[in-house]
Amino acid sequence: MTRAGEWRRTHTCGDLRKLDVGSRVTLNGWVHARRDHGGIYFVDLRDRYGITQVVLPETVAAGVKLSPEDVLAVTGEVIARTPENVNPDRPTGEIEVVSTKVQTLSSSRLPPFPIDDEIDTAIETRLKYRFLDLRRAVMQQNLVHRSRFIGALRNAFLARDFVEVETPILTKATPEGARDYLVPSRVHPGEFYALPQSPQLFKQLLMVAGMDRYFQVARCFRDEDLRADRQPEFTQLDMEMSYIEEEDVFAVWEQVLVETFRNAMK
Repeated sequence: MTRAGEWRRTHTCGDLRKLDVGSRVTLNGWVHARRDHGGIYFVDLRDRYGITQVVLPETVAAGVKLSPEDVLAVTGEVIARTPENVNPDRPTGEIEVVSTKVQTLSSSRLPPFPIDDEIDTAIETRLKYRFLDLRRAVMQQNLVHRSRFIGALRNAFLARDFVEVETPILTKATPEGARDYLVPSRVHPGEFYALPQSPQLFKQLLMVAGMDRYFQVARCFRDEDLRADRQPEFTQLDMEMSYIEEEDVFAVWEQVLVETFRNAMK
């Protein structure tokens, strides 16, 4: 019987360094690669923070059967690699974890493609198995960067007395430049909501209401054909200001963009 919580990680797969040698740790992650060296297994364990090499001695390896993308909890001791075995391409390349216990938290069937940035997989296959595609480091880095960028953008606007307001998604059709997506109403048969092409009307209501500085990272929907710069669902940064002239808008945006890029690109 596994005691509650003993499988939980003490470090991520990107944390450990030479200063951690001698520590007893538990890592959680996916089997990125595995190699059999005459009964001793080497496993590259991956999470979104990085990859750590784990050594499975023969006594441990005999009790586990590993497949690519199995999810493991590995407990063991951090040791230093010999100089000839150091991997300079990884931040964790100076150490490895010699396991004393391996638990399979979730077993995986053989993936339809390797979780590797170097593999050229057809876009149709990537989209069909998007949850696997998003495990690749380059995709996760894109999501992390997007999150950091939007966070820096928010902070820049908030520092200038803007207020973030979430405007409605279900609304009425408006005469804008594209067709609306329509959503049927369950409680009013024959009636439809429309998904917003932009928050235009709502932000103008906010200006009339006295909310003189507004912004929003807004979801927008337009029922039209795909173009190079347009898709049916997209995100835009939306803002509105009262009691200003054109140069005031330019000045705010210049300040916000400089601050956003400075903080997001650290």
